Amino acid sequence: MGGRHSIRGTVGVVAASVAALVAIPGAAVQGATAAGVSDAGRTTECAGARPVGSLPGPGPSLFRVLDYVQKRGDTRFRNVFTGLSVDEGRRTADVYRIPSRAFDADVCAHAGKGVRVRLHATDVTAVRLNALVERVGDDMDRWDGRFELREVGPDQRGFVLFGVDDPAAAEPVLRKAFGPFWARHIKVRHAERASAL
Repeated sequence: MGGRHSIRGTVGVVAASVAALVAIPGAAVQGATAAGVSDAGRTTECAGARPVGSLPGPGPSLFRVLDYVQKRGDTRFRNVFTGLSVDEGRRTADVYRIPSRAFDADVCAHAGKGVRVRLHATDVTAVRLNALVERVGDDMDRWDGRFELREVGPDQRGFVLFGVDDPAAAEPVLRKAFGPFWARHIKVRHAERASAL
């Protein structure tokens, strides 16, 4: 039953500010300093130290922290949260976010014993990814005649996935249509038929 799964949530558009925390209570963070979580490197990790079962919610500690991260990412930290996935076999939550000491400290402080959290740096939020998906979804037939767009959806790692009939024809058109910022955040793959991502 193990394996890697992605978790996606719906997010709203509201700006929020975050302040750096002075300490990370209850978690051992690789690369941490007295002032909080280090931003060095693209990925940092923390090992949960919170007592098992102390975080509210159903299921094992891993799923409780996933639920907590999703809720915090959809609300207070929506200005840095990109997405998350889980590796059940390794009891690891992969959190994708624009680096934020406050968010990292909050997530690590809520990870239960036996749970590892990997914090991956991105440069885009779920709010922006979902906005592009909605924009594309509102005009799915725009590309007819050049290629068939069969699916579009956000990926928790910080890009929008386009499923098309002809990736070689679609990729340069999509990158040009959405500009340089989005060109870095577009992944194009072949899709046999239309499906929901």
